[in-house]
Amino acid sequence: MNKIVFLDEYSIAGRDMQKVSSMGEYVAYEHTTKEQVVERLRGADIAISNKVVIDGEAMRQLPDLKLICVAATGMNNIDLDAARELGIEVRNAVGYSTTSVAETTLSSALALARNVVYFNEYFHDGRYAAADRAFCYDRTTFEIRGKRWGIIGLGNIGREVARLATAFGCEVAYFSTSGVERKEEYAQMSLDELLGWCDILSVHSPLNERTRNLVDERELQLMKPSAMVINVARGGIINEAALAKALDNGWVSAAALDVFSVEPMRESPLYGIRDKYRLLASPHNAWSAAEAIDRLIECIAENIRVWKAKQ
Repeated sequence: MNKIVFLDEYSIAGRDMQKVSSMGEYVAYEHTTKEQVVERLRGADIAISNKVVIDGEAMRQLPDLKLICVAATGMNNIDLDAARELGIEVRNAVGYSTTSVAETTLSSALALARNVVYFNEYFHDGRYAAADRAFCYDRTTFEIRGKRWGIIGLGNIGREVARLATAFGCEVAYFSTSGVERKEEYAQMSLDELLGWCDILSVHSPLNERTRNLVDERELQLMKPSAMVINVARGGIINEAALAKALDNGWVSAAALDVFSVEPMRESPLYGIRDKYRLLASPHNAWSAAEAIDRLIECIAENIRVWKAKQ
């Protein structure tokens, strides 16, 4: 019987793991530190990790390890070169979060456009009850219909965002971080052209050497002062210090972030921006709708089934 160890099961938010746990001797830990990885994976054939790093040093101490299932799409927490060298198969989960992340992207744009957070607080902190007028115009709101929506990275999620934005009446164009030329129904632009063109910018590309700090001070200053920036991809693609400066200096009007260069983010200029309502932030949970997590669990189970069939 295969031994399956999940190093950070908290990441699936208490959803039912029976599809995976029934496939072998199953051991789960809420969270695992780097120092605990080898001890906890000793004797395991299959490791599951969402964000826990499994590096080459650990792999070399785990002769029984044959399969690493990444409970996510991105695999930057796994030393893929070492795994290849040692004959350890690494499988990620693809497509499970497309709908969830795309919906979060659209809802972020709508929340910023309508200043939802500000007006919700206006109601709950008693200002509405104390007001002598029915309406509050403290902050301007606007529609997204007719706006230009720029997308960085037209993969599965980027394409779904493009579909939703189009349905809401936006004009869509994109920048390809890979540089691959494809026939798409949306216009492809250079990054500089896209930044100057769009009213809403959303990021859906992987983090790699091409995309790290892709949007920095220079790029943010190319944007319209009325533009909004949304990053639900990976922290580090947009330079956070530069974005804080852009929000304070009016280079852009607002931003929504679900990802950060360090998670959890302990210190950042973003915590100190002058107008907190310009920034809508969430703790990397754009992907985590209940339905998406259930699809993720099925992806892990299928990856294990496929691996077992080859043994």
